[in-house]
Formats: sequence, C-alpha cells, structure tokens
Amino acid sequence: MQNRLAYILVAIGVALFFVYSSIFVVNEREQAIVLRFGQIQDVKSEPGLYFKLPFAFMDADRVQYVEDRALRFDLPNIRVQVRGGAFYEVDAFAVYRITDARRFRETVSADREAAESRLRTRLDAALRRVYGLRNFDAALSEERGSMMSDVRNDLQAAAESLGLQVTDVRIRRTDLTQEVSQQTFQRMKAERLAEAELIRARGNEESQRRRAIADRQVVELQAEAQRDSEILRGQGDAERNRIFADAFQRDPAFFEFYRSMRAYVGSMSNQGTTMVLSPDSDFFRFFNSGAGTGQSVPPAAAPATPPAAVGN
Repeated sequence: MQNRLAYILVAIGVALFFVYSSIFVVNEREQAIVLRFGQIQDVKSEPGLYFKLPFAFMDADRVQYVEDRALRFDLPNIRVQVRGGAFYEVDAFAVYRITDARRFRETVSADREAAESRLRTRLDAALRRVYGLRNFDAALSEERGSMMSDVRNDLQAAAESLGLQVTDVRIRRTDLTQEVSQQTFQRMKAERLAEAELIRARGNEESQRRRAIADRQVVELQAEAQRDSEILRGQGDAERNRIFADAFQRDPAFFEFYRSMRAYVGSMSNQGTTMVLSPDSDFFRFFNSGAGTGQSVPPAAAPATPPAAVGN
C-alpha cells in the first residue's frame, strides 16, 4: 500500500514537472521566442499563457524572452567636424523597439548589447555626416529638427536589418571643444569690441552734429538779440533826441540849464575829481548868474584873483 502511494506521488510529481515545464507566460512588456534544438520554432508577441514541449533540459523547446517596449541607448561625447573645419562635442541618444524578434534572434542572437553596439557605430557615422554638411549654428536653430530626422533615417536601414525600428533620435548637447571655445571667445570678443567702437564713433559723430547745431542756434539767437537790441537802442536814442529837440524848441533857456546841470553832475560825481577852471569860464556861467539865466553878473571892483580850483 505504501509502495503504491509512493508511485502515485512520484507520478503526480513527474506530471506536475512536465506540466510546469510545458507552460510559459508572456507579459505585456515582453516577446517570447520558442527555440527547438537551437532553431526558432515560434514567436509569441501577445501577452498570455502558452505551451511548449517540456524538454528544455534536452534543448528540445526553450523560451528566450526579448523586450517589447521602447528601449534607449546613448552615444556620449563624440567629436564631430562641421562645415568649415571646426570640431564640436556632441551627446545623442536613440530610442528603438524590437519589431521583428525572429530577425533579432537570427542576426545578433537576441543580444541587446550586440545590437546596440552596431547601432551605436551607425549613429556615430550618421551624426558625423549630418554635422559635416552644416555649420555649427544649425544645431542651435530650427534646423535642429531636420538634423535629427536625417540621423534617424540614416540609422533606420541598419536597425531594420537587425529586426529593430528606430522611433526617435535626439541630440542632447552640442558644445565647443576647448580649443575651439577659446578661439570662438576671442573672435566674439573682437567682434564686440569692434561693434562697441562703431557705436562709440557713431555717438561721437552724432554729439558733434548736435553740438554744431546748438552752437549755430546760439550764434543765430545772439545775433538776432544783438540786432533787436541795436534797433531798440536806436529807436530809444531817436525818441530821446526827439524829446530833447522838442524841449529845446519849447524852452531853449531851460534846456540849456538842464544840460549844464547834467554836465555838473557827470563831472563832479566821482570823489577825488579836481578841475582847474577860470571863475568866469562859460562852464560856470549858471553859478555866476544870480537869476539862473545863464547871464554873467559883473563882478564888484576888487583886485584880480587867480583862477579858482574846484575840487570835489
């Protein structure tokens, strides 16, 4: 009875082992390649539960899983030469999917590292070709998108031969190399200095032009003011002479007296002024006239006196 139970348990165990060995599961992120004696028997790309021959230990049916999602590999720090001879450092990466698992197995034995190594070589060549046809500024302009499309198209044929599909190529960084960076800095510095000198020269030219205009306007304004002042002064002198002439015609004696008084004030207004004149000089006729008419009064009999000294 015990031997029979043991046989039953062994039979159940063997059956379970064969059932377990015959089942494999494919999830949504994988593809399964069923190999029989090293040859591809089938490819399962849909998620689900599948069966195979339970003799994997004899290499009868064996399952190899490959990715069924977007994959990426990077190509950092490659040195490319653009049109014109300058060198730049570029970082890029590519995104791809395994679309033909059978071909992927046949070409690189479903080895991702081997496939990415081949693609990396082609990506390097494609980047060098695309950059070599353009100037450095193209990678920083709207042309950057077309550059990445050209690289992807160059890479696509090599990817399809491996059972892959390149969905995207991106250029992450485009930098100047050390020596080119220094040369570019010096060139940009010289350009900025030249531009500054040009702006400074234009500013000096404009300032001189404005200063000349201002100086001309000052001269014109001064000339106009001088002209107007001379005109007004002439008109004032003419009016003064007219008034004097009118006053002289009305009362010549008073006008003569007024002029003499003004002469006295003008000649004796400064301190320290000394004049030596004869008392009977015509200049003092109003002092000698008692009536202020300008007629001299005969002096009394007296001894002759010397010329008077008038001091202020």
